[in-house]
Amino acid sequence: MGAMPTNFSGSWERDYSRGEDVRGALNTLFAQRSQQLQRQQQYPSSPRAGSSGAGISQREGNALIALARLVEEITRPDVLRISQDDFEIRVARKDDFAMSCSFFEGMAQGTNTPYGTEVCSWDGSSLVSYLVLPDGLQISHRFTMSPDGAYLRVIATATSSATRTPFTLHRYYIKFEAPASAFNCIETLSMKRVCSTGEIKP
Repeated sequence: MGAMPTNFSGSWERDYSRGEDVRGALNTLFAQRSQQLQRQQQYPSSPRAGSSGAGISQREGNALIALARLVEEITRPDVLRISQDDFEIRVARKDDFAMSCSFFEGMAQGTNTPYGTEVCSWDGSSLVSYLVLPDGLQISHRFTMSPDGAYLRVIATATSSATRTPFTLHRYYIKFEAPASAFNCIETLSMKRVCSTGEIKP
């Protein structure tokens, strides 16, 4: 297998001076959706177009708010710790489950998580992760590094069978040097992490 297009390894902290606010992104989405529906009413492409009124239905509005809350929750961690080798990219997020992308013989492999099935792929130099959840939910993350490697842009998008309109949020992270940990940790057979300041024997 050839080298991966981008090496995301390192510690990244949220850049609060950039990116989007969830409320602002949701308001912009509502405005765009309302304008789209108004245009459909003004220039209907079929006799049934616009028959439901110019505004967003309560059902769609509730679905979009639910997607916004979901994306807000999954993008809440302010620190990402990314480890990467020739076969796996792992994104550890503080107080949340880690994302994992596996590659074997140049092909991305699906990973089963407690939440659903995660599949990754490369789009040029960007890494894209798709997490398929129950009830028609799907979450994607697109990781793109700046040319100088100083910052990381993460675009999180959630889609639902309840609405054809996805909700997307942009986050930015700055690379920083994390201090060395004073703890040594191992994963036990019970799938629990055990940490100590001294040597740990499995």
